[in-house]
Amino acid sequence: MAVLQAHFERAGLRLDGTCVGLSRYGLQWRQTAALLEDLTAEEADTLGVLMPLLRARAGQALITEGEVGDWMLLLLGGTVDVTKRSESGDVSRLAVIKQGAAVGEMSMLDAAPRYATCTALEDVQAGVLPRAVIARLIQDHPAIGAKLLVKLTQLLAQRLRNTSTQLVKLLQKHDSIAG
Repeated sequence: MAVLQAHFERAGLRLDGTCVGLSRYGLQWRQTAALLEDLTAEEADTLGVLMPLLRARAGQALITEGEVGDWMLLLLGGTVDVTKRSESGDVSRLAVIKQGAAVGEMSMLDAAPRYATCTALEDVQAGVLPRAVIARLIQDHPAIGAKLLVKLTQLLAQRLRNTSTQLVKLLQKHDSIAG
């Protein structure tokens, strides 16, 4: 965790303990956080104890495109702008995400550089989920680890499906203009 702490400090971000008491956000919140919706309150609390709590101010980058990281974030409060820089340097907004969303899961899983930049639009609190914590959960709490991995897989599949749908629409629009 010292490496993680140093990374966030260099970025001007602050780790503030853990997400102990994750279930205090209530059942309704867990149902809006797709990653946690299948966890019981007790399982959410077990996960929360293992996740550092990240705090950021509006305007701070939580994740920077191109950086390498073996962790993802679960947005506990606040709103985040997700942007991608083109080869020409133009910045495009990919999404605005809110409480309950997960970001950074691709790099957490495959250790590839970050695809996009995530910037706090307002003060943000997020749980940091490092790959090592998932490995520990699989070993010490296999039911929780399995539920998280299934949800991560479903989340990635849904994002791939949405991206594919958008690509088809763009291709159809291009074909109708060119044709």
